[in-house]
Amino acid sequence: MDDGEFLDKLRAALGEGGVTADPADLEPWLTDWRGRVTGNALALVSPRNAGEVQAVVRLAAAAGIPIVPQGGNTGMVAGGVPRPGDRAIVLSLRKMNAIRGIDAGDNSLVAEAGVILSEVHRAAEEVGRRFPLSLAAKGSATIGGLVSTNAGGTQVLRFGPMRSLILGIEAVLPDGSLFEGLSSLRKDNRGYDLRQLLAGAEGTLGIVTAASLKLVPAAPHRIVAWLGLGSAYDALSGLRALEGAVGDAVESFELVPANALALVLKHIPDTRAPLRSDHDWHVLVEMRTSGDVAMLRTIAETALATLLEDGLIADAAIAESEAQAEAFWKLRETISEAERIDGTGAKHDVSVPVSAMPGFIESTAPQVEAEFPGCRVIAFGHLGDGNVHFNVQPPKDAAPGWVAETGVLVSRFVHDRVREVGGSLSAEHGIGQLKLEEFARLAEPARLAAMRSIKHALDPKGIMNPGKLVPLANPGENS
Repeated sequence: MDDGEFLDKLRAALGEGGVTADPADLEPWLTDWRGRVTGNALALVSPRNAGEVQAVVRLAAAAGIPIVPQGGNTGMVAGGVPRPGDRAIVLSLRKMNAIRGIDAGDNSLVAEAGVILSEVHRAAEEVGRRFPLSLAAKGSATIGGLVSTNAGGTQVLRFGPMRSLILGIEAVLPDGSLFEGLSSLRKDNRGYDLRQLLAGAEGTLGIVTAASLKLVPAAPHRIVAWLGLGSAYDALSGLRALEGAVGDAVESFELVPANALALVLKHIPDTRAPLRSDHDWHVLVEMRTSGDVAMLRTIAETALATLLEDGLIADAAIAESEAQAEAFWKLRETISEAERIDGTGAKHDVSVPVSAMPGFIESTAPQVEAEFPGCRVIAFGHLGDGNVHFNVQPPKDAAPGWVAETGVLVSRFVHDRVREVGGSLSAEHGIGQLKLEEFARLAEPARLAAMRSIKHALDPKGIMNPGKLVPLANPGENS
C-alpha cells in the first residue's frame, strides 16, 4: 500500500487524535534530547491501549513501514527517534499512562509504558512501599523507556538496574501478537526468560506496553552527606569502610570531581558549594533506613569521623534538613544540564570493574588530555557499580564540527582504554544510534552473531526500531 493508504488505515484503527502527520506537529518528536540527531517520519501515532498497539504493528508489518517506539525521549543515544531519511512512524506510548494495579502484600506494581517514573514513586509511597530506581529525569522518563534501555540511576549500588526490578512485561511483538508476561512470579522456570530479553532491547524486538515492577519496603529516613577528598582511590576505600559500618543502608555513592562541581555552581541557579574548602574530588552519599534514624546518624557520624582520622576524607557535611539534602542532590543531578549549557562535548557512559574505576579515571583522564591538547575531561558517576560518565570537552577555540570529527577519535581512544580494563562502552544509556558503529567495532563476534540471530528470528522484516542497538553484518542494511 502507498503512504496515503497506510495513514488512512492507521487513522481508522486509532480514531480521532491517534495519528499526526503534519510536519509542524511532528517536529518536536523527531530530535533526541541531546540535539544530536533529527530524523524523519511519516507520522506520529499515539495508541491508547495494547490492542491499538497491536493494530499499528500489524498494519506497519503489512506495509513494510518501520516503527520507532518512543517514551519520554530522555535517552542519551538517540534510540527513541528515527534516523535522517527514514520512512517510518514514531509510536508514542505517552497515552498509555495508567497504573493498572498495586499490591503491597506482593510488593509489586503494574504500570503501563507511558507512566512517568515519579508517578510510580508516588503510587508506591501511598501504600507504604517504594520503587528503588531514581534518576535525574524522573519527572519525564517513562517506564517503557526505562525497561527498554535497562536504565540504571543512583541506587544501582544496592538494588541493581531496571532488569533486576522487573517482575513481568507485556509487549507487542513484531508480528502483532501480544506477549502477556505481567505475572509477578518470583520463580518461573519455563525456559527462555522473554522478560529479560525484552528489557534492554531498545524496542528492537517488540514494543513494551506495560511492566510489573518490584517494590521494596519504604525507608523514609535518610542521611545525606557531602564529602571532600583528595583522590578517587580514597573514595573507593571510603565506600568500603562506610559499608562495613552501616551495611546495606548505603544506597548511593556518587563521585564528583571538582571541575564538574564548578560547572554546576557556574551555570545552575540556586546552587552553592557544600564545603568551605576546595577539594579535588567529592562524594555524595545517601544512607536510608526504615528504623531508628537517630541511631543511623550516630553510626554514620562515627564512621565519617574515622574516615577523617584515617585521612581518607578531608571534610564532610551532613544535611541537617530535607531541603539541604535536596540541595546536595541538585549538585549531582544537574551536572549533565550544566555541561550542556557550557557547550558541546564527547560524552561516554562506560562501565569498568568497581575496583578498577579509580585507576581508570585517574590514569585515562590525563592520557586523553595529552593525546588531544586543549581538551578537558569531566569524569563523574556511580562509584559503587563502576559506571563512569567520562565526558570530554573540546578546546575553547574548537571548530563547530569538533564532535563529528575529533570527537569520534576521542571516543575511540576512550573506548579502547575501557576495553583494556575489561569494561563496557555502555553502562546505562544503551547503544541507540550514536554507539552503533563503536559497538560493532568492539563487541566480540559471538555476542554480535547471537544478537543478529535473535533479531532476525523475532523481527524478520526488520521493522522494529531499525538502525538501533544491533549492528548488522552488512553495514548497508543499517541504513
